[in-house]
Amino acid sequence: MSEFNDIFDELIDDEVEDDTQYFEDDEEEAEDEGPAEIRTAVMSKGNMIALITLRMTDSGGQIVRYDPREALPSARRYEDGEEAARWFRRSLSTSLKNGWNVVYEGEPLIG
Repeated sequence: MSEFNDIFDELIDDEVEDDTQYFEDDEEEAEDEGPAEIRTAVMSKGNMIALITLRMTDSGGQIVRYDPREALPSARRYEDGEEAARWFRRSLSTSLKNGWNVVYEGEPLIG
């Protein structure tokens, strides 16, 4: 083995332990929140693509935005799902005023 591979193996543990605990935790968390409504908007401006997603449950809502001009996506939680939906619509409206085009708005597509 080369020295590069030895260093890589030390930095990244490629041995898989029992990872089922990660999936079980995620499923339990999703079950606690109840059914969720998810809306996604894909927007374009020039050669940039942005994404905004709304997730509403009985216990509240969350908006996640990916702006290509920012280093990391941003997320904001709301205690009221309807308030999150209002801010989602307001954010789309503001984006349109700022020159973005909505390419897709609806439920997330799979496949």
